[in-house]
Amino acid sequence: MQLEAPRPLLAPKQLDAVVIGGSYAGLSAAMQIARGRRAVAVIDAGRPRNRFAAASHGFFGQDGVAPAAMIAAAREKLAAYPNVRLVADETVDASGQDGAFTVELASGSTLKASKLVLATGVADTLPDMPGLAERWGVSVLHCPYCHGYEFGGAPLGVLATSPHCVEKALMISEWGPTTLLLNGQPMPHEGMLAKLAWRGVTVEQAPVQALEGEGQALDAVMLADGRRLALTALYLTPRMAMASPLAERLGCAFEDGPFGRIIATNAMKATSIAGVFAAGDAARTTHNATWASADGVTAGAALHRSLIFEGLDAA
Repeated sequence: MQLEAPRPLLAPKQLDAVVIGGSYAGLSAAMQIARGRRAVAVIDAGRPRNRFAAASHGFFGQDGVAPAAMIAAAREKLAAYPNVRLVADETVDASGQDGAFTVELASGSTLKASKLVLATGVADTLPDMPGLAERWGVSVLHCPYCHGYEFGGAPLGVLATSPHCVEKALMISEWGPTTLLLNGQPMPHEGMLAKLAWRGVTVEQAPVQALEGEGQALDAVMLADGRRLALTALYLTPRMAMASPLAERLGCAFEDGPFGRIIATNAMKATSIAGVFAAGDAARTTHNATWASADGVTAGAALHRSLIFEGLDAA
């Protein structure tokens, strides 16, 4: 199902909630709000983080389904609720306070809402290396649970982008023979080297110059000393940044995660700003579609409960 085109008549009256971001977290949040019989709009620019992957793996009942197909099916089911609006647009600003938020869209439309859910996601900052970016999500990967089984038994690499990647190499070796490519990162200490050896992980100190292979497939990495190391998949953990400035503009507190800042939330996905909830990759350190969806369920239900009990408190 296609999102409807943006139009300026979104809400003559105030909505109960606006969900900014229409991927796994945002759609899951909106479903809870919709089933609570509240008026909710989902604003989405159509750039989910996993748009580079041909299939999503490990998601309950959806293993191997294309991410775009999963999102389209979820939109179709959500659109069946008459209290839901799905809008294809980009949110350029958000302001206000609990009970009276204003959301401005690139099309010029303005929405008013009592509560907000930020499901705005993150953007991956990939190493600047020839042949890497075009293979992202296909043969250059982040999560072995999402994209590991299909490469089982093949020669695998882990590109060290931080000290955490040493532990990642220990894990990736579960899927196939693994080489840790230090690429300028320091040599692990003796104790860690012993663990790597026990897991059968080879440590390569030479810098990586480029990735090679037909199309988006990976055949090998070219090392700075001229050697060519055969690999079928390369794992790395990129730095990440907020995909949207909205949380910062609203004044939400942040926490430092191991790979970048995340929006600080409590157990019910409430941010430091009253009436603003956050869900998905922008508000957690561990990422996959299942966790994003679960976060959205929590945020949506918590938002709905806040509408109920605030009304009781005001009575």
